[in-house]
Amino acid sequence: MTIERLASATQAASELAERELLQLARERAIALLERNLSPHGILAATPGVRADARGYTAIFARDAAVCAIGMALSDSPRLQAEAATGLLTIAASQAPNGQIPKFVDMRHAEADFWYLGCIDATLWWLIGLAFLDHHLTHGELGRRLADNVRRAVGWLACQEHQRFYLVQQNEASDWADIMPRSGFVLYTNALWYLTKRLYDLPHAAETRRSANELFHPFGPTIAEYRRARLLTHYVRRRARNRELYLSFVNFAQFGDEGDTFGNVLAVLCGLADSAARRRTLHALERAGVNDPYPVRVVCEPIPENSLLWRPYMSRHRQNYAWQYHNGGIWPFVGAFWTVALAESGMRDKAAQELVKLARAAALGDWSYNEWLHGRTLAPSGMPGQSWNAAAFLMAQHAVTAQQPLFGLRPA
Repeated sequence: MTIERLASATQAASELAERELLQLARERAIALLERNLSPHGILAATPGVRADARGYTAIFARDAAVCAIGMALSDSPRLQAEAATGLLTIAASQAPNGQIPKFVDMRHAEADFWYLGCIDATLWWLIGLAFLDHHLTHGELGRRLADNVRRAVGWLACQEHQRFYLVQQNEASDWADIMPRSGFVLYTNALWYLTKRLYDLPHAAETRRSANELFHPFGPTIAEYRRARLLTHYVRRRARNRELYLSFVNFAQFGDEGDTFGNVLAVLCGLADSAARRRTLHALERAGVNDPYPVRVVCEPIPENSLLWRPYMSRHRQNYAWQYHNGGIWPFVGAFWTVALAESGMRDKAAQELVKLARAAALGDWSYNEWLHGRTLAPSGMPGQSWNAAAFLMAQHAVTAQQPLFGLRPA
């Protein structure tokens, strides 16, 4: 056999192995999600003694929304039929002021809103609802929950700054709930901008402009609004990484650790224009966030001697460098990274990342583990994580689909 034929045969065998891996990953993801269904919706993780003790058998708003997307795209009749159940459970415990709870523990009939309030639960609930209405329920879910939607949007509007049109939050009050991001947070405002586009809310253009002025104030122009100029004054003098969006901007404080999820959502939700999309995705890849598995959720972890370090970051010994939210590898975030690559025209790259996602899922006999250590790659957190499985299905769909995930073209 010639060298050329040998190389061709080797490549064909490799491609076949990858196709079989992806098919097996899909089957295992669907099986895991079906196993994690409950009468009240999808549980955060597979039930068990440890999962029960740590509260992972509750219905989490953000998990239920991400899972709803993957379940809708799964082609599993059972999963599609149950995709809205968790969102309905969450809606039933909505606060009188409109806020959506972080989670609902059906065993104790308790809705929890977190220590400093949880802002992104409301955003993800609205996004998941809009997705299902577009892909499965043809508007019926939105009509059924119209009053819940109105109150949820009203609560978010109360968190919005009236000149920046960005929502404000306390630290440790979004998905990265033991991280010090506060004030104007990139991750949250990317979701806010997407919510505005999905629900045709006012001042979306102003939200996008302010996000780019505050979270990436490194261009030649300076914001006109004097409050914005003051907030970005410290950033322009002291920030190290100028290719990524800042993770947060607060009065005289900001985060340049490189928030992968926030930056990916800035691309995926439409905050970034075409030049910013390329800049952001290439900067993340240069930082190695996808090596060997997608993705580490920060480029440079916050060390214990940093001014941004908080005592609560050592809670359960979780958030030391390269662990949990402070540099751990989160496969569900890797799925959003894969979607962002696909929607930015990098489909070959996205296909490669999907294979790496499947390999991460296969660790521990297809445990779909919550997160991996960012350096040792040791599986950590809770196995049987629902949103890892659902997000894999979402990423797999994005690699082959020709339309944006949320049905929106770039702004």
